[in-house]
Amino acid sequence: MGLFDKAVDKARDLARKNPDKVESALDKVGDAYDERTGGKHASRTDTVQQKAGEFLTGRTADAPDVPDAPDGTPTPDPDTSQHSRGPGD
Repeated sequence: MGLFDKAVDKARDLARKNPDKVESALDKVGDAYDERTGGKHASRTDTVQQKAGEFLTGRTADAPDVPDAPDGTPTPDPDTSQHSRGPGD
């Protein structure tokens, strides 16, 4: 694992422990960008903010608000793609 990969893993770990701070920071950056561009790319900026937050925190925008564990470990989003099917399905 290279230095960059280690830095990304560290950033993701910290972000997952502090998702509210990540969302706040992304909002501030997006608002500053929108202000500098006159809102010309606002819809794209919103999409990037959402995707960056999902990548860093591991949470999706449409996931239910489930509290994290007391030690700060994020609660994983349920993965519905893993459901098994019976014979003949």
